[in-house]
Amino acid sequence: MGIVNLVSGGLDSTLVGVLAKEEGVDVYPLFIDYGQKSAQHEWEACQRVHRDMDLPPPIKMDLSGFGKVICSGLTCNEKDIKDEAFTPGRNLLFLLMGGAYAYQVGVSSVAIGLLTEQFSLFPDQRSLFLEKAEQAIETALGKNIKILAPLSDFSKADVVKLSIDKGITGTYSCHAGNDQPCGHCIACLEYESEKEA
Repeated sequence: MGIVNLVSGGLDSTLVGVLAKEEGVDVYPLFIDYGQKSAQHEWEACQRVHRDMDLPPPIKMDLSGFGKVICSGLTCNEKDIKDEAFTPGRNLLFLLMGGAYAYQVGVSSVAIGLLTEQFSLFPDQRSLFLEKAEQAIETALGKNIKILAPLSDFSKADVVKLSIDKGITGTYSCHAGNDQPCGHCIACLEYESEKEA
């Protein structure tokens, strides 16, 4: 069995890869540069953490033009990084590209590191979206590609605790793309609140 793991260099997607490896699953990590401000730091962290955790090296897909047209707090400096973080179509883009890559390498599943719906902020983080996206991808490709959300029962606190237990370090999760976490974006606030809990 194999999966395409949508990776960002962050804690959630790295944990998915580590858990899959422990289960003996072949993992094909796919990093998507969609024009996010943090792309360079994410990519560097992604390569580093995969090397450190003895995971397969990630493949990078350059779709940076997406963020030049679809402006949000994650892609444009003119938008607020927290209040305008929703990036329309982002997770659908990820899943479609993951599905296409799965088709290409001959595996039948794509994993995305979404957490429990209780903490979902956006419509493309919910189970209904995943169900409909899977149907659309099957229609588009003529092949069923399962969409997996292995952390869907996890809170951020669960992820932080398990990642510590697994020895995961060196990830990057700030949306600002600075050397030091900005402390204001959703990723920073989410991580800091759980680390302090």
